[in-house]
Amino acid sequence: MSQRNARFSPGDLVELKTPDEIASTLDADGALDHLPFMPEMLEFCGRRFRVSKRALTICFSGPGTTRGFRGDDVVTLDDVRCSGAAHDGCQKACTIFWREAWLRKVEDTELQSQVDPGGLDRLRCRLKVWNRPNIYYCQASELSKATNFLSRWQRLGRYLSGLRAGNFSALQMAQSLATWLFWRVRRMFLGVYPRGSGKFTVGQALNLQPGEWVEVKSIQSIIETLSERGENRGLSFSPHMRLWCGRRCRVNGRIDKIIVDGTGQMRQLRNTVRLEGSTCGCSYLGLGTGGCSRSEVTYWREIWLDRADGHID
Repeated sequence: MSQRNARFSPGDLVELKTPDEIASTLDADGALDHLPFMPEMLEFCGRRFRVSKRALTICFSGPGTTRGFRGDDVVTLDDVRCSGAAHDGCQKACTIFWREAWLRKVEDTELQSQVDPGGLDRLRCRLKVWNRPNIYYCQASELSKATNFLSRWQRLGRYLSGLRAGNFSALQMAQSLATWLFWRVRRMFLGVYPRGSGKFTVGQALNLQPGEWVEVKSIQSIIETLSERGENRGLSFSPHMRLWCGRRCRVNGRIDKIIVDGTGQMRQLRNTVRLEGSTCGCSYLGLGTGGCSRSEVTYWREIWLDRADGHID
């Protein structure tokens, strides 16, 4: 079986190929099948990681919100996110997607490959950061080109494929389906939740910094900050976020600017942070979306949080 057609499974140990090997797979834009190899990925060349998931289904904040890569040759790696360093400090912290052609499966006993600095420089010269002035080029900007919209039945098919691939267990799948069914029934009878009563909302500036401890406010306190669409200045408080109410956790980082999916535009945010361990809960979005491999960080308005000490009850 050729490396291009290899199939990696969650838990497999893989190593990034040499820069010259990766460069040989890229087109003039530094991409393979419209998925860019970004400058932020260079630091991982020669390093080893465990495969986290096969990227069968992804969420997308644009038309066709549930999408999938056209070929089943993309994986994610444990705890590997984009730093945004080459894209003017974008703080979206996206999970990085990896074509299998950029990876090789290895054993623990094998010696780790040495990376040629000259090869890194040659690969860096092949990589693109801009589509045009003020429009960035990265995996988030190109997702709509690298993926297709998935119908409900296609989502279900990929959801079952995710179970067979080992992305999640049968119990996790059952929990995800139960979550989707609960929120679907609730919306049918009670409408959007949570939602406020006003058309206009206000913010609050706490200037929280990475490492600080916060406590998520009560759900009722948060509802008072939301519009009738369940948003605070355009940012939704998603149903799964209510599970964090009353919890104490640490600030993982600020979110002041992010590159928008599909457009490449940099959007400015105010008074928004991400919390350690808080990622999107896709199960409530639609049937089969619980298998999303993107694991987007959750955006928290500072008005939803209170400063707290580091003690955990």
